Amino acid sequence: MISIEQMALILDALPDPAFILSRSGRYVEVFGGRDARYYHDGSGLVGLYIADLIKPEKADWFLEQIARALESKKLLVQEYELSNRDVKGLPDEGPQEPIWFEGRIQALSFRVDDEEVVLWVASNISERHALEVRLRELSDTDQLTGLFNRRKLEHDLTLHYESWERYGVPTSIFMFDLDNLKTINDTRGHHAGDEIIQAVADICRSALRATDFACRLGGDEFVVALPNTGREQAMQLAKRLHERFRTELSRFSVEGSVVTASIGVTAMVAQDRSYENTLQRADGACMPPKAWAKTGLFWCEATHWAAVPPPAVATLITLPCCASATPPKPGPARSSHTPPC
Repeated sequence: MISIEQMALILDALPDPAFILSRSGRYVEVFGGRDARYYHDGSGLVGLYIADLIKPEKADWFLEQIARALESKKLLVQEYELSNRDVKGLPDEGPQEPIWFEGRIQALSFRVDDEEVVLWVASNISERHALEVRLRELSDTDQLTGLFNRRKLEHDLTLHYESWERYGVPTSIFMFDLDNLKTINDTRGHHAGDEIIQAVADICRSALRATDFACRLGGDEFVVALPNTGREQAMQLAKRLHERFRTELSRFSVEGSVVTASIGVTAMVAQDRSYENTLQRADGACMPPKAWAKTGLFWCEATHWAAVPPPAVATLITLPCCASATPPKPGPARSSHTPPC
């Protein structure tokens, strides 16, 4: 038989800290977790209340988990971040960086001072969490440019389409590819092409807002998503980005081949049944610039192309694309009215 003294020693030697917590958030008892490499000493918390020690928002979250475990009577597993700066009364000895924990919370079958209690075991999972974050970054990132990849784009656009459909929160999209990149690859080698693609990524990072995100679909194709952004603002951002491409990519040009981009711009509209419809429209909007002479900037609505000419032409040209979204034939610049389909 194990004596009470031996049981106390066993509990004190637990690798991870184990807390007995009441429904009201009182620290009834603390066991284990003595290794200062991984934990702070929580023995001084006994008798104190979560609400008095932890910032209100986090304290409310802890009390909610305790209540959930007590009501379900089942094991509850949660991951959360906490540092000694978040908890009053913890000593400075121990990890200096915030710790990621896996909390395992189980209702106990007895009461303490007439209050329901839970056992909360907190395991330090910081290394595992950092590895998971790194793996997620790798799975979401294009290796050459450091921009997001198609997988991340599709995930985020799904969320933004749901916000558009449910709440009417607008999202605009640019899609563009690079003009004459193949010529550069053929004349100067693929390393030169890679350098251009990396320069495009750098321009996107510096020109876009913190809430926007750029993605490389593959090859010389890119997408930029602009959450909470409507038509007018999207066009201004596209013009600014297009001008940056026109000026900053010129250093890569070879005789007879200017490196720039054809940009298609659109936004989510009521006719869209998924984000894929928006992407297809942005992709189609890249086509008229190439048919007209490349290096263009186009807005595509549900039923019309709007061509933004080079700086030398000040008029906004609006041409029909109708249901087939067929690019218009090359021709002289027209006035700003919209001819019938």
